Amino acid sequence: MTTKKSVQRQGFKTGEFIVYPAHGVGQITGIEEQEVAGMSLELFVINFEQDKLTLRVPLAKVKSVGMRKLAEDDTVEKALTTVTGRARVKRTMWSRRAQEYEAKINSGDLISISEVVRDLYRSEEQPEQSYSERQLFEAAIDRMSREIAAVKKVSLTEALKLIQKNLAKSPRRGAKSDDSEEAAA
Repeated sequence: MTTKKSVQRQGFKTGEFIVYPAHGVGQITGIEEQEVAGMSLELFVINFEQDKLTLRVPLAKVKSVGMRKLAEDDTVEKALTTVTGRARVKRTMWSRRAQEYEAKINSGDLISISEVVRDLYRSEEQPEQSYSERQLFEAAIDRMSREIAAVKKVSLTEALKLIQKNLAKSPRRGAKSDDSEEAAA
């Protein structure tokens, strides 16, 4: 009886890859029933292979945590186009920008994540990044490449190469930024 239930719930099915904003791309490995405080709860069991992490998310919380299906191909293309654009760095304190970047990464939105990748990317000729910039860039490019790999059904390495190829097309960041008046998208 339980096996029949565990096929599909709320448009998600077992075996499917999903995006969980706080952790990135995971795979639904099952749907379990657990008793919590005398109530029976149905939970998605989500495995995050690279992080060696398993989450159990109550079906009722799926929307509030922002769990979603993988991006469509056109969204992936838009994200890859986004990284080819000119970096848009606001003229605010680093701590404020870092919070905004962190929020974009944890939003789980592929376009927002690609904006962080674009804004924090440094080519070989450009000055070194600070440790915290590097950490945020790595987190963003990791999330972006995992989702692109899952959508395009390619390896993580191939997804990274695709992003790097698009980053290489971006205009070199000049000394003067003309995007200082940019509002948050």
